[in-house]
Amino acid sequence: MISTSLLQKYNVPTPRYTSYPTVPHWEDNLSEKNWVDLVKRSYNEFGKEQGINLYIHLPYCENLCTYCGCNKRITKNHRVELPYIESVLKEWQLYLDILPESPKLAGIHLGGGTPTFFSPEILTQLVSSIKDAMEVLPQAEFSFEGHPNNTTLEHLVTLNALGFTRVSYGIQDFDEKVQKAIHRIQPFQKVKEATENARKSGYQSVNFDLLYGLPHQNIETISRTFYELEALRPDRIAFYSYAHVPHMFPAQKHFEKFLPQEEEKRQLQIRGKELLKQIGYKEVGMDHFSLPEDPLFIAKKSGKLHRNFMGYTTSPSTMLIGLGNSSISDIGYAYAQNNKEISAYKAELIEGKFPLQKGHIQTCEDRQIRQLILDIICQEKTEWSMAFFIGLSDEVRDQLEEMVADGLINYNHLGLQVTAIGRAWVRNICAVFDRKLNRKKSTAFSFSKVV
Repeated sequence: MISTSLLQKYNVPTPRYTSYPTVPHWEDNLSEKNWVDLVKRSYNEFGKEQGINLYIHLPYCENLCTYCGCNKRITKNHRVELPYIESVLKEWQLYLDILPESPKLAGIHLGGGTPTFFSPEILTQLVSSIKDAMEVLPQAEFSFEGHPNNTTLEHLVTLNALGFTRVSYGIQDFDEKVQKAIHRIQPFQKVKEATENARKSGYQSVNFDLLYGLPHQNIETISRTFYELEALRPDRIAFYSYAHVPHMFPAQKHFEKFLPQEEEKRQLQIRGKELLKQIGYKEVGMDHFSLPEDPLFIAKKSGKLHRNFMGYTTSPSTMLIGLGNSSISDIGYAYAQNNKEISAYKAELIEGKFPLQKGHIQTCEDRQIRQLILDIICQEKTEWSMAFFIGLSDEVRDQLEEMVADGLINYNHLGLQVTAIGRAWVRNICAVFDRKLNRKKSTAFSFSKVV
């Protein structure tokens, strides 16, 4: 049990560390020429053997889910589908033009928005065009995010025929009152149907995304959600803290008075994790759980777990190329984010330019700290050299000693180990080593609280 004093001390705005440096601290020092040169370098060093992972952002949704913090465009006009897909393929062609050969494909993830806003025919055009220009690796993994209300059997069958074996459904909560408050109404029966259809269609893995800290949630409602979830038994579960940032997403403001407060929200997290353990799920890492036989948990035990902008993964590929508006690429030597506005994204492609809005070239220090943070997030431990240990600043040592006293970590000249209590505060532990965050503490409130 986490004490109230620890909750008050460590429940502060902190990055989720899907990258290091985190996006608000990128130097924005990336020109198009830099990007092209670094993509080629990364491909020659990593991509030729490991292949490339593709994240494709499909931003459209028919309705606004008011809790959502994703980049999306709300419309019921489906005539936007084909022009957008044509732009994505045009962007991918820019990459094909600079690569020396037909690249290997390590995986595809369709995110959003709502990827199943797009028709099966349009999705076929997108995926087939990409696959036809690449060599698909035998171990390649294809996955997509689905909305239970509009992921049809035809969607599932079509995408499975194209190689998709994993689907992630955004559930959030099964309680009707909670669903109405966040404008995400999807009856249990609809989720059951979508889950069963996925399994009948040949999907090897079904993931559910759930949130705690939503309006009207309490111990009773979240317990019912997990009892209902047990009947469907998804292979993986992401159990996230709802991030309340109404200054960035104003739609969140209207249910603010119904949100559980800090201590109550922490109890929701504790109860949810207790129930997950009771029904047979293993903790993979920060916010993620799976059945014990799932490849994600096996990778955790074998020390092969990785994390990128899409979350925890078993893929060894260093290169992640993001296609579509707002999508983020990570090629090991640099990060880049595409223009967030769809019209601006398309306009740059018409001019034959990579639609980059901002980026960051990794320094040697960046890459060292990034690996340390990945080790902590994926393995709950890290090793370091004597030179690194000696070079720790007095401020960092003071913070580490304080965390030792609070029971979160143990550390010495060889490295650091997260304790059982410390698992709840992994983001805080990583933040100790985040030199850019510590240099610019005024930007800390760009991030959500840990709980």
